[in-house]
Amino acid sequence: MKVMESAVKYTYTEYAALGEANRDIRYELIDGVIYYMSPGAAQPHQEIIGNLYLQLGNFLEGKPCKVFLPPFDVCLNAKGDKDRSTVQPDIMVVCDKSKLDGKRCNGAPDLLVEVLSPSNRRHDLFIKLNAYLKAGVREYWIVDPDDKTVAVHILKDGNYIINVFDEESIVPVHVLDGCEIDMKRVFKS
Repeated sequence: MKVMESAVKYTYTEYAALGEANRDIRYELIDGVIYYMSPGAAQPHQEIIGNLYLQLGNFLEGKPCKVFLPPFDVCLNAKGDKDRSTVQPDIMVVCDKSKLDGKRCNGAPDLLVEVLSPSNRRHDLFIKLNAYLKAGVREYWIVDPDDKTVAVHILKDGNYIINVFDEESIVPVHVLDGCEIDMKRVFKS
């Protein structure tokens, strides 16, 4: 994950212009700092995302919540051009349809999932975690393909309560009543 070094804090409009000018490169904006994202993910990373998406999508079929994959911007603070944190998580679930404008999610989604890779590990574990906490993301999952674990962060009283589950676990999704994810199916190859 590369950082665009500058003393300037970028706005959403400036961030969006970068994407329009360079369609082959993905970016994220966190607290006004632009981060270049890796151009592609390895096969295991993609398989995990696909397996999780299938389970979430099947559960949500016919329900009001929607599940999304990147590229799909999430303006965490929903302040229009003043929003200085816009991310593209691996998976997100949004239950409040008023946050969706056809182009992006404006405000914190209910669930965000990031799958770790060598290039994004620090970014997802620290920078994004803090941005998600600050924005009030109710549930944040960090999936580690190497350890075959998922760290589930549940927002409570302004802090995250963390539970770690292994590949043998059935993990409840707290923001989706009745939804459980079978981690054996997530980590299958």
